[in-house]
Amino acid sequence: MNKLKLAVFASHGGSNMQSIIEASKSGNLAAEVVCIISNNSDSMALQRAINEGIPGIHISQKLFENESDYINEILKTLKLYSVDLIILAGYMKMIPLEIIKAYRNRILNIHPALLPKFGGKGMFGMNVHNAVIAAGETESGPTVHIVDEIYDNGKILLQRKIPVMPDDTPESLAERVLAEEHKIYAETIQLIIEGKITLD
Repeated sequence: MNKLKLAVFASHGGSNMQSIIEASKSGNLAAEVVCIISNNSDSMALQRAINEGIPGIHISQKLFENESDYINEILKTLKLYSVDLIILAGYMKMIPLEIIKAYRNRILNIHPALLPKFGGKGMFGMNVHNAVIAAGETESGPTVHIVDEIYDNGKILLQRKIPVMPDDTPESLAERVLAEEHKIYAETIQLIIEGKITLD
């Protein structure tokens, strides 16, 4: 059986991407990261690509005269590597509508809160954990969901709840949520491969 081919989009550190690569290498995930796309030429994600021997491609809208050329370059790259699923791992750009349409129900994202709470525009990174603590929530955790035209709106595939401790800071909560993200993302992809989670 051929492995599912993944493209990972990452803007910065790419630690979730690394956890998926490790799961693939260990045999726990029947999928392969075939390319890594970053909008940031200095991202750690592209350095990780070099370290892992995976093609790392810098595609930023700033490099193109117009948006359609930028979108076509992404689509061309995805086709070149016969990508089955797009995995967003800390990708800080809105995915263009043409790519969402071309890969409908085949783009996944991980969010550091229990959607539908604490989602939407501006809800990323430490903003999320600040909001969770400010709201007095007793639990939080990551959500893997399908990407559609609206931020953090697509079908929820898997969530992992963890308690918010009385003495948690946004930083301590972020650290514990990230540890769960590193487990749940690869697990979700494997459950999709096994047919235990559906994408439509």
